[in-house]
Amino acid sequence: MTEPKQRPIDRLIAIMARLRDPKGGCPWDLEQNFATIAPYTIEEAYEVADAIARGDMGALREELGDLLLQVVYHARMAEERGDFRFDDVAHAIADKMVARHPHVFGNTEVDGAAAQTRMWEEFKSRERATKAAKSGGKPASVLDDVPLALPALLRAEKLQKRAARVGFDWPEAAQVLDKIEEEIGELRAELKSGGKPDRMADEIGDLLFALANLARHLKIDPETALRGCNEKFERRFRSIEQALAEQGRSPKDASLEEMEALWQDAKRKERCA
Repeated sequence: MTEPKQRPIDRLIAIMARLRDPKGGCPWDLEQNFATIAPYTIEEAYEVADAIARGDMGALREELGDLLLQVVYHARMAEERGDFRFDDVAHAIADKMVARHPHVFGNTEVDGAAAQTRMWEEFKSRERATKAAKSGGKPASVLDDVPLALPALLRAEKLQKRAARVGFDWPEAAQVLDKIEEEIGELRAELKSGGKPDRMADEIGDLLFALANLARHLKIDPETALRGCNEKFERRFRSIEQALAEQGRSPKDASLEEMEALWQDAKRKERCA
């Protein structure tokens, strides 16, 4: 009788256990801890997003595997400490998904995606209140559990969404534009007075926060918008480099006016393409 084939996830868990085995494991893997692995976890999540943005399904399959490895890695380190195992992680998220979808796994009826989203947020709000009660610390806040490790622009948007749920929000996007103009005015005033670096940083932060707020009101993901702008800048600057290279020059050999003209030329070509 043939033995059942090992499941891929079980094989991956076993491989990680072997890598972390003090007797013959990988020296590098044995030196790692939660803090040293966390940056890789974040990086892998971004690489997943990049593969999706490029529509590269082959890369997405590979990057999802890399991200899964990160989950297995953290779970293995937790198991070594006696905190929890990979199965505990899987069971916990499965239980959470079932609890948050009573319209799928229970008898609750939900009228559309918007109603389901409100129900989801109500569940999360109750979960935050439960956590606060168990901790015995400070009272629960609508801002609880917005991760500090998120990119600042994304965290700004999430903080604003949380505050908006309890009515702390501008009713119209035009009012956010007024706020942006106000922040620009304050930044101009700091520049004019030769403001200190910490004051300038504070004003820049206020401006970026207001811009993230405007993007939220316009239902635009600010992180995606900025990523698209970065790609556009890179594409156009490379066009400047190429045009100058054809003249036997590089950007350091050209004036700002020359590079601006080439930038505008690249911009026109994109619009005509």
